[in-house]
Amino acid sequence: MTKLLLILHVLAAVLAVGPVAVSASMFPASLRAAPGSPGAADSAATLRVLHRICRVYAGVGLAVPLFGFATASSLGVLGSAWLIVSIALTAAAAVVLIVGILPGQEAALAAVEEPGDGPQQLPAGRLAMLTGVFNLLWATVTVLMIVRPGSTTGG
Repeated sequence: MTKLLLILHVLAAVLAVGPVAVSASMFPASLRAAPGSPGAADSAATLRVLHRICRVYAGVGLAVPLFGFATASSLGVLGSAWLIVSIALTAAAAVVLIVGILPGQEAALAAVEEPGDGPQQLPAGRLAMLTGVFNLLWATVTVLMIVRPGSTTGG
């Protein structure tokens, strides 16, 4: 059962977090190309798709910690320091996504689809920074899951 839970945890991480990481990373570059460009309508459509991917797969990503907790419980490592740090970093990544990236994408998309009277400052740089933080947090969690400091399994 432990192997099945681990497989589901890893598959959920790859198939849910991967698309969010990639689409969120693509969003700022597409946003920079959107306002006032000849292909602004195409850019808005691209932004809508990228945001939808982020939003939908963020929900699917809830399976990652669920399978992770089940796997950790099955392995008896719930109290391990590396796991506690990984849980904290995963929570931080979720906060960055839910509080920063998704609302920022929604605001940027609204600004592109319904331009106001004056020039608008679109948050492409801020979104790029938040996405970088999100990706760095997940990369750190991945390293901790592989290396598992203090592990007795030789990892």
